[in-house]
Amino acid sequence: MQDIRAGKHWQLARTYEGAWGRSLIFLMGDILGMMGAWRFAVDFNRPFSPLPPLLNWGQWMGIPGVFWAYGAVTVLLFAHHNFYGYTTRFYTKQATILCMVYLWSLVLGYFYDPDLDLPRSLFIPAWLGSVVGVMGLRLFLTLVLDQFAPAQVAVFLVAPAARLEPLADLIRHRTGHRIIGQLLASEAHTPEAIAQILHSGAQEVIAQDLPEHQLASRLYWQLRRAGISLRLIPSSLTLLHRRGSPEVFAGMPTIRIDPDLFGSWEYLGKRLLDLVGALLGLMLLSPLFGAIALGIRVTNPGSVFYGQERVGLHGRVFRMWKFRSMFMDADRRQGELERHNQNQDGITFKLKNDPRITPIGHLLRRTSLDELPQLFNVLCGQMSLVGPRPLPLRDVARFADWHHTRHVVVPGMTGMWQIAGRSHLSRMDDMARLDLFYVDHWSLNLDLDILVETLRLVLFGRGAY
Repeated sequence: MQDIRAGKHWQLARTYEGAWGRSLIFLMGDILGMMGAWRFAVDFNRPFSPLPPLLNWGQWMGIPGVFWAYGAVTVLLFAHHNFYGYTTRFYTKQATILCMVYLWSLVLGYFYDPDLDLPRSLFIPAWLGSVVGVMGLRLFLTLVLDQFAPAQVAVFLVAPAARLEPLADLIRHRTGHRIIGQLLASEAHTPEAIAQILHSGAQEVIAQDLPEHQLASRLYWQLRRAGISLRLIPSSLTLLHRRGSPEVFAGMPTIRIDPDLFGSWEYLGKRLLDLVGALLGLMLLSPLFGAIALGIRVTNPGSVFYGQERVGLHGRVFRMWKFRSMFMDADRRQGELERHNQNQDGITFKLKNDPRITPIGHLLRRTSLDELPQLFNVLCGQMSLVGPRPLPLRDVARFADWHHTRHVVVPGMTGMWQIAGRSHLSRMDDMARLDLFYVDHWSLNLDLDILVETLRLVLFGRGAY
């Protein structure tokens, strides 16, 4: 019999089905992003060195043929990594591949002829411009297409009995995907169940609480051979699947996790994103700040800003700033409203029709404009653009021990809560699991993904009150 890992030599993932329009838009976006960089590089290089004769392969649309070769290799590698499917949010990986295409061209060119290379005044602007152009267009297209043209994906759901219907309702409501089948997690490894999934026409399987040995031995490889994506929903307090490599040690199967050689550089990139984003945000939004401040003062006497003590990194307390969206006596009245708290465990406080909110406060909260002053907290290093949401002292005092794990990273203006339910989350355990997922799987790419999704939710007003 054939090894279960042996797939077809040429096969498109099923996630491409029904997403050809979206794939074509991203393909054209990548080409336009690179073309813009190449044209800029050609114009920039005009007063300097010409192309070497061996690299002068003619021109098309005013762009040297050598750059079209770069573009063809880049597009093929993007397609190989499934960057033109309905899931396109691999921003840092895409930037890495672009950089590798340009850098490997230098290596290959050197081994072919050490004296043969593109002029630096042409090569460097084309390289850096391609990264900026492609990533910028991809971030913009993801923001627009995810709102106006969501991909309709055929999903097969695998979960415990108590989770099947809630997950199905959540997926339908938030993504528009079609649920075409459901299975109990305890039965998903059987041949009959796998055959049911394979013949259902599913493009993606979403699974929760799937036993690891059953996943590895049957389901994962069967889905991979069929070109079906698998998405796992973390549900454990301890997320064991970290960034690691399988390795046999002392005759035992282990996961080895080595520190990255340049591990701190990614975090420096995050801090740079925080500083640049906060500065640009404050400068560009200053007229909006003035309009909001005027609206608050005119409609309700009192201070424009509201500062509240929140718990941040390593449990340190800091003052987080917001535009005031409640009446001045809101803190005093909270004790009177505790019995109406809509959060199931009572750890955090949430009341949908909170009588303390001012008329303009409803607008500020629905659009999340009340959070904008936290850009000052970001500049001061007390917060980040992305991270676990800092909570008031009242809430933290009611935490279970494992909930405090969220405090090992800098809190953020937005995070997993905001894109995974925001006001609809009603238990601290669910919120804390999202925070643990963020901490465990953090990357600069994840931050960018959360920022894009948050912006989409804020612009179209979903989930906040």
